[in-house]
Amino acid sequence: MRLVCLLQSLCVSLGAPGWRKPSTLYPWRRVPAPSRVRRAWVIPPISVSENHKRLPYPLVQIKSDKQQLGSVIYSIQGPGVDEEPRGVFSIDKFTGKVFLNAMLDREKTDRFRLRAFALDLGGSTLEDPTDLEIVVVDQNDNRPAFLQEAFTGRVLEGAAPGEAGAQPQPGRAAGKSSRVTGCASFPQALDYESCERYELKVSVENEAPLQAAAPRAEWGQARVRVHVQDTNEAPVFQENPLRTSLAEGAPPGTLVATFSARDPDTEQLQRLSYSKDYDPEDWLQVDPATGRIQTQRVLSPASPFLKGGWYRAIVLAQDDASPPRTATGTLSVEILEVNDHAPVLALPLLGRLCSEPHQGPGLLLGATDEDLPPHGAPFHFQLSPRLPELSRNWSLSQVNVSHARLRPRHQVPEGLHRLSLLLRDSGQPPQQREQPLNVTVCRCSQDGVCLPGAAALQAGGAGVSLGALVIVLASVLLLLLLVLLVALRARFQQQSRGKGLLGSPQDDLRDNVLNYDEQGGGEEDQDAYDISQLRHPTALSLPLGPPPLRRDAPQGRLHPQPLRALPTSPLDIADFISDGLEAADSDPSVPPYDTALIYDYEGEGSVAGTLSSILSSQGDEDQDYDYLRDWGPRFARLADMYGYPWDHQARDSLSPGAPPPRHRGWTA
Repeated sequence: MRLVCLLQSLCVSLGAPGWRKPSTLYPWRRVPAPSRVRRAWVIPPISVSENHKRLPYPLVQIKSDKQQLGSVIYSIQGPGVDEEPRGVFSIDKFTGKVFLNAMLDREKTDRFRLRAFALDLGGSTLEDPTDLEIVVVDQNDNRPAFLQEAFTGRVLEGAAPGEAGAQPQPGRAAGKSSRVTGCASFPQALDYESCERYELKVSVENEAPLQAAAPRAEWGQARVRVHVQDTNEAPVFQENPLRTSLAEGAPPGTLVATFSARDPDTEQLQRLSYSKDYDPEDWLQVDPATGRIQTQRVLSPASPFLKGGWYRAIVLAQDDASPPRTATGTLSVEILEVNDHAPVLALPLLGRLCSEPHQGPGLLLGATDEDLPPHGAPFHFQLSPRLPELSRNWSLSQVNVSHARLRPRHQVPEGLHRLSLLLRDSGQPPQQREQPLNVTVCRCSQDGVCLPGAAALQAGGAGVSLGALVIVLASVLLLLLLVLLVALRARFQQQSRGKGLLGSPQDDLRDNVLNYDEQGGGEEDQDAYDISQLRHPTALSLPLGPPPLRRDAPQGRLHPQPLRALPTSPLDIADFISDGLEAADSDPSVPPYDTALIYDYEGEGSVAGTLSSILSSQGDEDQDYDYLRDWGPRFARLADMYGYPWDHQARDSLSPGAPPPRHRGWTA
């Protein structure tokens, strides 16, 4: 009998209402084939959703084509039928329909494996048993739950926002049973001194909604305890930035402010120290223990670091922990303007001052003040009260806050008039200055034009200010000093040309440079160098004849180069010395520096014979030494010592047999 197994896919409608006709399987169907094929009972898995409430629910129908309908009895065995959990599946023994009788839970059992049998009416097996696999399809029917009721976490004080402090772990997520970790973080840094521990209540839920058939359950909740760990915090300035004010020109030692900080750590006793981090003018001095800031010199109003009347410095506060923590504070000092300058009369503007009161525009006067507002303008112009006659002859009218107009009250004589003005500013307290003014009054035409010209000069006394007078005198003195320096330089150059290169004062007694490292007998044996030859090179004359031979070199070497002509001018003495050194170094008769020199060389040989030994005097007392006189003048001294002290005529006069006198000679 040829049998084949037909594979069939089962499509299960999870939410279809009512009954449906189950798919029919023919696992034992015979299909004619050209050859015998082995029976293969491979049935595809049957899928069914969990939490299916329309029960009983038909899953599948199995049939055998071996006999007619009603002659085959079907049965199933396995988990969910006759094994735990019992009663989940059942089969109609006559039709072969398999039913689901209870709700399934995929989290408990995700698949069932059953065995199906085909029997005849007598209970005998018609076919071999076949396998049925029922797969439970998961649904989002369980809320996530935490693995434990309470979690504990720790976070460092001052940690960056967003850093995880605790990690609660729920037990379920949507889709399948798994573990998902959740991180509890804080949007801002925590302070240990404010709160040491935080207790949170967290809950978890699925992102996807639960199925309608899912059982109702409470949301998963848990408690989270977060402990804040204390750390060394940086000091904190009580007021940052610190703004203060100080009067302009404050003397050294003036108190500016006390820039103090506090340590936020309550359980760590630490000491704070203060120092400067930025002080471009080195104007301030900070007490390291208290943070007291005072001036150590006067701040210049023209300082480039004084911007808009404000001076900025940076102060550091540091604790003594390991490692230490540092805080930075900004100190802004407003330099208050002080009325310490009186107004000054500016140069007169263009104008005409006529002798008649109503002619010409008058003389426009202006003033300036080095102080900033409100210690400057408006300026007050007034004729000096010390001279009442000025008010009777002249009038001042205010034009604006910084200018006034001067006019004569009546006709005044032409010429130079010396006035005295009193200028006062608007500061508190006001500063005033009395300043002279020279005014030239001229005769004007009908149009108010000064015919000979008018001038007004700011001056004192003769019309020249003290500053201008000092500048003129200083210029004259510098000019005289420059002329004196030029004259002295010319005189020194003339004296140096008269003396020569090696000129010396009149009291220089160093005539000779002596070589004291000698063992000679007296002054006649000394090698001296006469400096006068260098002072007066023209007095030297060239030696006559060939140059003498060197005693420190053997005979037969090249002759040294002849002497060069001495310079005729004292200015050429340096070149002369350099040329002499170069000639000595290049002299072919001079041996190299590493040559062993031979001193007191006596020549190739001597005409005299070999001298006898010293002990020969003991046995040759009667020898005749007259032959020493034949050796030449070199041995004349030796002949006198060993020869007869008289001449040959005295020796011939000796009587025969008389012994000759004893010779003087060497004795041992």
